[in-house]
Amino acid sequence: MNQAIRHSWVAAIAMFALIFGAISYVQVVGADDLNANAWNKRAILQDYCNDRGAIIVGGTPVAESVEGSDACKFQRTYPQPELYAGITGYFSQNYGATGLEQAMRGQLAGSSDQLFLDRVGQLFLGNQPKGASVELTIDPKIQQLAYSLIPDGQRGSIVVTNPKTGAILAMVSKPSYNPNLVATQDPAAETKNINELVKVPGINLNQNVSGPTGELLAPGSVFKLVDTAAALNSGKYNKDSVLPNPAEMPFDGIQYKLPNYAGGNCYTQNTATFAFALQQSCNTPFASIALDLGRDAIAEQAAKFGFGEDVGDQLKLGYARGNGFPNDLDKPGLAQSAIGQKDVRATPLQVALMTAAIANGGVQMSPSLIKTVRSPDLRVIDEPKPTPLRTSTTPDIAKQITEWMTSVVSQGIASGASVPGVQVAGKTGTAELGNGLNNSWFTGFAPANNPQVAVTIVMEGVDIYAGAKLTSPNAKKIFEAVLNK
Repeated sequence: MNQAIRHSWVAAIAMFALIFGAISYVQVVGADDLNANAWNKRAILQDYCNDRGAIIVGGTPVAESVEGSDACKFQRTYPQPELYAGITGYFSQNYGATGLEQAMRGQLAGSSDQLFLDRVGQLFLGNQPKGASVELTIDPKIQQLAYSLIPDGQRGSIVVTNPKTGAILAMVSKPSYNPNLVATQDPAAETKNINELVKVPGINLNQNVSGPTGELLAPGSVFKLVDTAAALNSGKYNKDSVLPNPAEMPFDGIQYKLPNYAGGNCYTQNTATFAFALQQSCNTPFASIALDLGRDAIAEQAAKFGFGEDVGDQLKLGYARGNGFPNDLDKPGLAQSAIGQKDVRATPLQVALMTAAIANGGVQMSPSLIKTVRSPDLRVIDEPKPTPLRTSTTPDIAKQITEWMTSVVSQGIASGASVPGVQVAGKTGTAELGNGLNNSWFTGFAPANNPQVAVTIVMEGVDIYAGAKLTSPNAKKIFEAVLNK
């Protein structure tokens, strides 16, 4: 009998310990994760009508709480909705939060540990907690310019960064949407509006930086920068190497031949230097490098540049990380992948980070959108510092690639990006979609000898001529705008 009682006590104590442990986890360890969960409607409803902190760009709110109705004291509004929707996201009673509204929820709602003393002070005064304001690194003039350079009706994205610090100066995409339509306090209108928005091709309301339009894209010839870095890092190639440059690359046992790029002057030479191959964006030299080095060498270098790697925590936004470099490639597949086709997929931000690493002597900085976080009394409670994310290549290799990228603009097919009196480094890309249209890319930085700004542009589903018009020349406008400030 005593043994039975003893077993019952042990079981009861174990159950109490389990319950206590679960409660402790929920209240202490897992509280932040639960509050941050986008599906946690209780967390949303708890502070939906409170005075939420503003998201600020250049001293002006791009998301703020204003006086609401009797039913809800405060209403979330977005004064420049389409321009910043991909960054701010929305804050909705029924559909949760996205973008920085979700990622910075604790600070904006005033519930983070950083604002503990502020909450205590407000409680003594009998007031509801006020949220902190979040100031972004975005330059409002550059953001507006970049947005205007994507024509209405054209799907595209532009990312502008400071390669030395990782600060994002502009990040835009079209099509965009109006977050006010989702943040309305009219439940019927909210549901109707969101059902209409999800029908628009290219709009992804829940993933903010994966295109940034929501899609992973073939990078095309901008991926040749990865091949170049891998070649130089291998020790098998140097600045004086001569590369094979046939008009077509055949493969044993199949009829398919990988063609050279037809839009430049690749056909004028059977062999090529790195400078010429990059200037004219020739395909076969880089395919031959990949076949020589092997899949693993290209994949390793791609990972060092951030392809397939997650930077969501650094950016504070939802982020699709791409698929890195494909596995299980035969020779034709490896050749196609080496020129940014087949199954290689990336986001404009990933391409921007690769370019910024080259500009910064091989060191890739963490991308940053947050400049400062201020308490309701304007006290700075967080001011993120520039932080290296990874080493992508050596300073010598970065310097050599920069020299070749400069010749792409001064002597090659990216001449539209040239700025008088400034050395610009750049690389174009044309990813074929199989329907006569392409994703057209430009990525580069300036000044080449002391980079202050890096620009990545992609225009989706365009022909060769539209792509040429909307990429390199638009990069020039952004370079000039930043450097002339």
